[in-house]
Amino acid sequence: MVDQIMMKLGRRAIRQDPRTLQLARYMRALPPPPLAVDWTKGITDFGMMLNDQLGDCTIAGCGHAVQTWTANVGAEVTLPDATIEQAYEDWDGYNPSDPSTDQGGVELDVLNAWRQRGLAGHVVLAFADPPVADLKAVRQAIDLFGGVYIGLGLPVTAQNQDVWDVTDLSDPGAAPGSWGGHCVWVPKYDLDGFTCVTWGGLQAMTVAFWNQYCDEVHALLSADWFGAKGSPGAFDVAQLNADLEQVTA
Repeated sequence: MVDQIMMKLGRRAIRQDPRTLQLARYMRALPPPPLAVDWTKGITDFGMMLNDQLGDCTIAGCGHAVQTWTANVGAEVTLPDATIEQAYEDWDGYNPSDPSTDQGGVELDVLNAWRQRGLAGHVVLAFADPPVADLKAVRQAIDLFGGVYIGLGLPVTAQNQDVWDVTDLSDPGAAPGSWGGHCVWVPKYDLDGFTCVTWGGLQAMTVAFWNQYCDEVHALLSADWFGAKGSPGAFDVAQLNADLEQVTA
């Protein structure tokens, strides 16, 4: 396991937008999600995506999503560091000549930029949010869309935990965000919790940790994923496209 204390974070404060699509609007009646889902395809080394040097976790999460989608529909694609850094510059305002601009990014802004511009040819058609606390909806989103892109208010107590878990909440180091905000990609869950990709590897978290520290969740509709798998029968694409056209008009 990497020394997490030495790693960078970079998820800035959540920005709300009333126009953000809500996933429940497009989900028809579904059976309960599977008890466990794993889209990691056996990959254990996803690469840092520069998040050991820069607070670019909002972009690294995009890169890890692309790896997951492509590995499950064909050959895994790993975006080069130069592509990740360029997106960090374009979408989050980083200037390599000015270290003070390494300020991380806002997940909503990153996802809007990805939908509008693409990322090295990998397109997000839309994104829609399940409620953070609705674990059934979150698990269904992971099952249907290959993962979810989330934000965490990480506590200091998470540093170097083999499994991220809740400790004594009276400890100031257990306060949400006491370490900082972090963006990760979550392609796996089971009855015990969720597994995210961060700092190049897989990091498990308990359900209790999710409930305490996860504060935003986005389901991404990837052209890579849908192009190979097709739209889930339980998903109302027509309604989503109509809403997206109205929102972006």
